Amino acid sequence: MQRREFISLLGGAAAVWPLTVFAQQPALPVIGFLNGASPKELESRVVAFRDGLAEKGYVEGRSVAIEYRWGLGQYERLPEMAVDLVRRRVAVIAATGGVPSARAARAATSEIPIIFTMGADPVAFGLVASLNSPGNNLTGITLLSGEIVSKRIALLHDLLPGAKLLGVLVNSTTPASEAEGAAAESAARTLGWEVKGLRVGERWDFDAAFQPAVQEPLEALLVTTDPIFESQRERIVALAARLAVPTIYALREYTVAGGLMSYGASINEMYRQAGVYAGRILKGEKAADLPVMQASKFELFINLKTARTLGIRVPSPLLALADGVIE
Repeated sequence: MQRREFISLLGGAAAVWPLTVFAQQPALPVIGFLNGASPKELESRVVAFRDGLAEKGYVEGRSVAIEYRWGLGQYERLPEMAVDLVRRRVAVIAATGGVPSARAARAATSEIPIIFTMGADPVAFGLVASLNSPGNNLTGITLLSGEIVSKRIALLHDLLPGAKLLGVLVNSTTPASEAEGAAAESAARTLGWEVKGLRVGERWDFDAAFQPAVQEPLEALLVTTDPIFESQRERIVALAARLAVPTIYALREYTVAGGLMSYGASINEMYRQAGVYAGRILKGEKAADLPVMQASKFELFINLKTARTLGIRVPSPLLALADGVIE
């Protein structure tokens, strides 16, 4: 072969090599991320989910891709979006934000692994056989909020020992919120409270939901755990402030937004654990072999500024229990 021909051949090969190497690169595994809220409201939780993935060696855009599907507050869109993720043949579905997402994903596929995050008991809602042995293609993380709602009621009782009329805010379109509301009512009645239910329907008309509290002023209020409530937390806190009703919530974000008190687990930590589970499944583990994780640490936050505005003196023993106090 002549020298000129050899150089020409070498140059042509150099032009082809990058294309050949690129074509041989394996496609990134894809995770479907399903949630009924909006991305703006869940920024920190998405970051926590990515952090969990990173712990298992998966970085979005480099070693894994994520297809996001947001319901924007319209739960009825979740089944359609779950089916779309199945059509795209994602490797895992992260059905975050509660029971509606998990149900939509389960209805869409019995084969693709599903990681859920929820406050409710997944066994009670028929999603898994048991917490230790899920037994199908679903597993995830639960706060079991129905079991700790009695603690929230007790904290309200410690703060307001003379109060008798309690309001419970429930999302009537979400079974988990209704179940938590029923648990709250049962716990409250054992302490001698009279309970008034405040219900938000499909139109998310919070003004209408709070109208019974205007007609008959409440002495205390409990807000159940619900993704829509979380997305509207500033509005709910403002309504509680307008009615001057002492309120307890499940998440510290409400207290940071001006709510009086919160008791619950870290939602960001739950999303991080979901990311870890998604990473483990991508590495070959099966959802059926991963037990449903339960939150083990719960935190009490108190907003003293709000307490002063309401004219409430927080007892010293209650302050001593607090994990965080907002001045």
